[in-house]
Amino acid sequence: MQVPQSPKSGTDTPPVDLLIVGGGINGAGIARDAVGRGLSVMLVEKDDLAAHTSQWSSKLIHGGLRYLEHYEFRLVGEALAEREVLLRVAPHLIKPLQFVLPHEPHLRPKWMLRAGLFLYDRLGGWSGQKQTLPTSFAATLDETHDTHWGAGLKAKFHSGFVYSDAQVNDARLVVENVKDAHRRGADIRVGVALKGARRENSLWRATLRNTSNGEESDVHARAIVNASGPWVKDLLSAIDTPPTKETVRHIKGSHIIVPRVHDKPHAYILQNKDGRIVFIIPYFERFSLIGTTDVAVTEFAAPSITDAETDYLLDLANTYLNKPLTRADIIATYAGVRPLYDDGVGDPSAITRDYTLKLDTDDGGAPLLNIYGGKITTYRKLAEHAIEKLLPFFPSASKASWTDTPFQAGATHSALEALTRALHRRGLSAHYARRLVARYGLDADALVGADANMGEVFDDTISEKELPYLRDHEWAGSVDAMLQRRTKTALLASHETLPRIRAAVERALAGQRQAKKI
Repeated sequence: MQVPQSPKSGTDTPPVDLLIVGGGINGAGIARDAVGRGLSVMLVEKDDLAAHTSQWSSKLIHGGLRYLEHYEFRLVGEALAEREVLLRVAPHLIKPLQFVLPHEPHLRPKWMLRAGLFLYDRLGGWSGQKQTLPTSFAATLDETHDTHWGAGLKAKFHSGFVYSDAQVNDARLVVENVKDAHRRGADIRVGVALKGARRENSLWRATLRNTSNGEESDVHARAIVNASGPWVKDLLSAIDTPPTKETVRHIKGSHIIVPRVHDKPHAYILQNKDGRIVFIIPYFERFSLIGTTDVAVTEFAAPSITDAETDYLLDLANTYLNKPLTRADIIATYAGVRPLYDDGVGDPSAITRDYTLKLDTDDGGAPLLNIYGGKITTYRKLAEHAIEKLLPFFPSASKASWTDTPFQAGATHSALEALTRALHRRGLSAHYARRLVARYGLDADALVGADANMGEVFDDTISEKELPYLRDHEWAGSVDAMLQRRTKTALLASHETLPRIRAAVERALAGQRQAKKI
């Protein structure tokens, strides 16, 4: 399968039902839902899939325990129900994870934590969605032979609570949605921007521009979905439609990555005296992920962590950790900007993480649906609600939601474990076999093939054979796309090996560029 990268449609081609602008988790989820209901779909992304907000999350599928303090009961309940659905939909990308909440009496009393966790255990089930993860319980944090819940903490922390959520490979969840949409017939165009659009004879006439060579072409669409994340308001300036009163708050969240702070499988949720919380999460085999911050910003194209944010995260972590962290321990940092719907709340941490969908028909014209806010956990429900908003314009589309089905037929934890063992028997190292299955799920079987000739395997993190697959089947058109978003090789491989890996990626991409010239 050679993935199209450039605008090719002309004005003489049939219109698509939906033109989706934005290749983050919301655009990807809407594309998958829509094409599965029988709609024709074109998704355009100006940079790369998950290139912005979606790859810079805290890597969690969670209800949002702290949102209960802001009375966001519907959002938390929906998120907890979705947590269970997504554990079934993508078992290779989403794994259960337990969190330890050390008790700090001067911050929140035990009765308040117990009440919050009581609600947290039950809100998802009230929707009718069976909850399968362990419920919360009180825990002793003193390290003894029969408990590990206080691993890495200062000795002064004696008690706390344990509850369950899940961890996700966020960028790959986006790619998985897009791959599934493409398999069902969606036209995916990465490196293609919407230059402008106007209503014309009950349709949208949209001009697309290839961001690498500047080529332009027009397409017609029956509806446009603006899922451009932080650019949701900016994109409206290119669309001929009446002004909107909705506004967006751009809130930056930053993280630091350090060596593992303890060798146990659980995460920590840490309370701060400012009322916020910060997570310390096991990240791959050797790292801990610490975040996040909440900082209102006006610039969002290339966010980065500030010194103040770094100090904030280190100071809070060191309030709890037995072995202090310094700046010298930081292996990597990242920052992402969340485009939150402006609900008038001044405190960035208190702004709703719920999503808002605004439909614009300009008094009966072709519909434009603008997506504000949202979080990765509830992307699938956001997509369902987006399609429901558009169904009146597509009476032949299926009314039934369907995306609670797994991305890969037959994908279960037992099937994934069986494939890992099979790949090891074909000659792959056990570590690399696990890596491939965690990355591609059951698709790893076809990628490896019967002969298991992967070329050079670099540090058990990535192989030469993966590179053309990433290029041709996953729209990875740059070094960063392959080594950061699709595989995290830039973090996982050794500094000594990375130059050779980059050279191999450049060769794979050069082959693609050469093929385009012929």
